[in-house]
Order: sequence, then structure tokens, then C-alpha cells
Amino acid sequence: MDDSHATIIEAILKELLSALGASFKGVTRTEVAGQTIFTIETDDARTLIGAHGDTIHALDMLVKKILEKRQPLAEGAESPMFLVDINDYRAKQIKDLQTKALMLAERARSFQYDVELTPMSAYERLIIHTTLQDAPNVKTESQGEGRNRRVVIKYSAE
Repeated sequence: MDDSHATIIEAILKELLSALGASFKGVTRTEVAGQTIFTIETDDARTLIGAHGDTIHALDMLVKKILEKRQPLAEGAESPMFLVDINDYRAKQIKDLQTKALMLAERARSFQYDVELTPMSAYERLIIHTTLQDAPNVKTESQGEGRNRRVVIKYSAE
């Protein structure tokens, strides 16, 4: 992600947090698994994360919508990919999902059978697919519809 987009995203985040009256120490930018993550450092993480991460997901969506309005994309350009995080809440979730994916892929290889995961969001499925894209002897695919969509890790002798 280029610095101009990053600067705009950080400004949007700070404006939103101020408008909400949320206290925060700062916003930092890091790269995790090819994803740019803007982490809000705060003492009030529970409020900003919300139940089951609902507030953090809403903040993420709001920042993306505001960015679209302020910086219309040139034709054919892709919108910048990023996540809003609070005190590394989402970064830890990503690492946990990656660890789970690698463990279940090893199970699929060892026992030579398919492993079906629980239903998860599109973003969580993407993390699983990306984590296992180069893993030997396994393939991943999404199955199911709507809220029941899940990843299946399939054993592959190739």
C-alpha cells in the first residue's frame, strides 16, 4: 500500500475515533501475511472491539466506505486492501487461524482424509485458503451456502 493511501486511512481513523469520543493512544501500520493492518492502540479495547468483534468490523467497513468517497478509484484500479485492528485483536485471530489450518492440513495428510471446518466468514476462509495454498498434499475448497459456507481441506496424493 502506498504512503498516500496509508496517510489518508490513518486520518480517517483518527477522525472517526474522535467523533465517537473514543480515547486512543495512536494508530500504527504493519504488514501481516500480505495484509496492511492499521492498529488502534487504546486502553478501552473492549468497547471498540464490541461483542464478537462487531464494533471493530463496523469501524473497518466505515473507514473503507469513507475512503471510497474521498479517494474515488481510477478506472480498473483496485481498492487498497487493509484491516482495522485494535490492540492486535485481529492479528492474533489471523495467527490462530493460520495455526489451526496448518494443524488440520497435517491431520488430512496423516490420515489421508478430508477435514471439514466449521462455518466461517469469507475473510476467515480466505486466510485458510492463503495459508494452505502451497502446502503439500492438500487442497482447499469452500463448500456450502450463505452462513453455512465452510472450508474443506482435502487430501491430495499429488
